[in-house]
Amino acid sequence: MSAASQPKIPFNRTFLVGTEAEYMQRAMQQGPLSGDGPFTSQASSLLTKIVGASAALLTTSCTHALDLTAILLELGPGDEVILPSFTFCSTANAYALRGAVPVFVDCRPDTLNIDERLIEAAVTERTKAIVVVHYAGVACDMDVIMAIAARHGLAVIEDNAHGLGGKYRGRALGSIGGMATQSFHETKNIQCGEGGALLFNDPTHLERAEIIREKGTNRTQFFRGMVDKYRWIDIGSSFLPSDLLAAFLTAQLEAFDDIQARRHAVWAAYDQRLADWADAQSIVRPHVPDWCEHPAHLYYLLLPDLQNRQQLMQHLSELGIYAPFHYQPLHNAPAGVQYGRTAADGCPVTDDVADRLIRLPLFAGLADEDLERVINGVLSYRVTR
Repeated sequence: MSAASQPKIPFNRTFLVGTEAEYMQRAMQQGPLSGDGPFTSQASSLLTKIVGASAALLTTSCTHALDLTAILLELGPGDEVILPSFTFCSTANAYALRGAVPVFVDCRPDTLNIDERLIEAAVTERTKAIVVVHYAGVACDMDVIMAIAARHGLAVIEDNAHGLGGKYRGRALGSIGGMATQSFHETKNIQCGEGGALLFNDPTHLERAEIIREKGTNRTQFFRGMVDKYRWIDIGSSFLPSDLLAAFLTAQLEAFDDIQARRHAVWAAYDQRLADWADAQSIVRPHVPDWCEHPAHLYYLLLPDLQNRQQLMQHLSELGIYAPFHYQPLHNAPAGVQYGRTAADGCPVTDDVADRLIRLPLFAGLADEDLERVINGVLSYRVTR
């Protein structure tokens, strides 16, 4: 069969565990379909057990969970938040929306995480928080980062969109910072189309978060029987998802171990089968420090330069394989220049890796024959000098 006649292999495909439709049907029959129904409670409980957090509030997205952290920390004009340039724009948007200034710090060349060695130099008297992103689910150096935060009295937020199931020195990612955010977008290991969560390891902000998440009302307390009526208490918005989405998410979380095993098998096949090819051509594979356990969220390659990255993308596309690049630097994006500032040393590593990185298809339902096609397609490429 020619490449043109073979089915396309997407970068991602939704993986169904088999109970999603049953649970959603049950949600429709039993109700309520609005937020904070029975499946919301089940999904939240499962999530806190996986992460080891003290509490979890489901949200409509990881973006909204980040928005909540900005409100809870009472950030505003004149405040600064340190975060990596190599991340999705939601990480910065949450704080820029409140008038705070995102301060962009470069990434490490090995893990592509925020370079902890550059953070302290970026701290000023206006700094209120450090936001870390565990890229590809490989942990940032949290001991160093938490020590910097303690010295300067700063909050630490884990943007754990990639990291569910990952660990840092035996601790689950999402359980280390005061708050952490999760994503259940369809590209994530555990998904419900669109969704997220805000995790609490320090309960200080939990009660207020429940109010803000429910349009600024104490509606949650009302349904618990703690008050005889609910009222407008604080600023807020509608951050909570439908229980219908929570039903889908519950099915996924119940199958967490199986999903992870499938993804790890794909990740390991890439890493083992592509090792000699990559080493021979100075292509960099993902680096996982000994003190980390990654969750097989994504598998990337760093080509020698932009030209070869583009050529490999085109080569795979011609074979019916979609392998995209990833984040573009925030520090020199139009909005990044307008709303943020870049730490003194700039972000040269971020600029470099953003041009060289390509991601291979990785999802729990990737068939063995498709995995072989991807591997053979990559192996058939030769770097041009």
